[in-house]
Amino acid sequence: MLDLFQGLSDIARVLLTLSAVAISGLALGHVKVRGVGLGIGGVLFSGLAAGHLARVYGVSFDHHVLHFIREFGLVLFVYTIGIQVGPGFFAALKRQGLGLNLMAASIVVLGVLTAAAIHLVGGVPLPAVLGIFSGAVTNTPSLAAAQEILGAVGALAAEQAMPSLGYAVAYPFGIAGILIAMAVVRHVFRIDPVAEAEAFERQRRTAIESLETLDVAIRNPGIIGVAVKDLVHSGEEGVAVSRMMRGGHLQVPHPDTLLEPGDILHLVGPRPKLERLKQYLGQESEVTLTTKGTDMRWERLVVTDEHVLGKSIAQLDLAEAYDVVVSRVNRAGVELVPSPALRLQFGDILTAIGKPADITRVAALFGNSHRRLQQVEFIPVFIGIALGVLLGSIPLFVPGMPAPMKLGLAGGPLVAAIVLARVGHLGPLVWFMPPAANLALREIGIILFLAVVGLLSGGRFVETLLSGDGLVWIGCGAIITLVPLLVVGLVARRIKRINYLSLCGLLSGSMTDPPALAFANAMTPSEAPALAYATVYPLVMCLRILAPQVLVLLLW
Repeated sequence: MLDLFQGLSDIARVLLTLSAVAISGLALGHVKVRGVGLGIGGVLFSGLAAGHLARVYGVSFDHHVLHFIREFGLVLFVYTIGIQVGPGFFAALKRQGLGLNLMAASIVVLGVLTAAAIHLVGGVPLPAVLGIFSGAVTNTPSLAAAQEILGAVGALAAEQAMPSLGYAVAYPFGIAGILIAMAVVRHVFRIDPVAEAEAFERQRRTAIESLETLDVAIRNPGIIGVAVKDLVHSGEEGVAVSRMMRGGHLQVPHPDTLLEPGDILHLVGPRPKLERLKQYLGQESEVTLTTKGTDMRWERLVVTDEHVLGKSIAQLDLAEAYDVVVSRVNRAGVELVPSPALRLQFGDILTAIGKPADITRVAALFGNSHRRLQQVEFIPVFIGIALGVLLGSIPLFVPGMPAPMKLGLAGGPLVAAIVLARVGHLGPLVWFMPPAANLALREIGIILFLAVVGLLSGGRFVETLLSGDGLVWIGCGAIITLVPLLVVGLVARRIKRINYLSLCGLLSGSMTDPPALAFANAMTPSEAPALAYATVYPLVMCLRILAPQVLVLLLW
């Protein structure tokens, strides 16, 4: 069998091995002890075992192929994460971004102090500490920065080779350590991830006031003759007038419709604003403005036609052109008041009210194609990946650094995807991906990445572990990994009461570690981990690259 395997082409050997690693690793990840399992992290350990066996039996692989698969898998993973969190990223940054970034920076600083203590107290050579630090925090750009700064200060060739070995030894536990920290926090506080996901959704919806309805009869003589559009000050009050009854007849209120005595308005908006507007208009009506038994109806329409993307509600002028009014806009599960300035995005779900024939015409205007919501537009996908790769390759010069910083293949596609998802579309190009397709591409990407990382590290993992200073280095790496994560994680949960899933995203982002994020995502369906990860990632990446320089400048 071994001879048959060796006789296969390089590509065939790689594909067969990665498939076996993925199968066994995913199966291992499903094994749980007291409700806790490795999840997607099982692929890494399966890869380590496969790498060790390949070394024992003399099986070789084309490293160029493996490196391409690893980087392509990473790009797929971070790009799909960015597309997922992009629409809500900037809102999350405003709400809790400062606090999350301060805690992530604290993790980095604690890691640097721990690494310095290991060198000064433990006597571990500084070049080895730099590599152990980079592997313990699973940050490859940090390793590159360490090698650059050692070269700049005139380190010997043997010293410049130490960081790579320290990185390889510490990296596996770097990933496992994040999972351990998550598990410890979960166990200490007896956390239910499902309940945390529900709490996160409630908190997010509380930040955006829920919409209610109220039927109000006009009783204030001072507003007789006032146009409907002037009632809500062009949407500034956050209330929409979706129906109107005049003389016992239900009709669509146009912006220029002038109010008359006895009119009844059906208002949509947050409850406090509805109550304030009711006090101004008159009193709550005993008549309920329902479309049942009338020649009007309401229907939910989905925006899929590129010709209306980016256009505002006012530009479409639906009331005048189609005798239809939009009462609500559902965007990514959040209901918005359709103010005149609100611009439509792909996938918005609009509640339209009017006569059946008029709604049919408006449906054609919006597209209303549920099939398009299930399709993946691959041209925008590859444009986004290409832009991300270019962005990650741009050198960022920082005074005092021996080499320019780069976002790299992990940071560039993530940032590009966040921005493109927030923009939504450029002409006919739409950066929307069906959730099922996004999840499938994301899982494929992280499985390929972990399988290759394990396969490449497994060959010398056991050797380093059993000989020389390997065990000492692994222990040092475990300390650098766990101490900052546990200190900040326990404090953040106990004192700051941070949502557990957001905390997992924070811990993953503070280590710039996609596998840990994948593990957090697998606990329960929620955007909380990904949003926190994307919020802290840019700052942390910069700090991780600067950290080796700080250590060398202070301790060399």
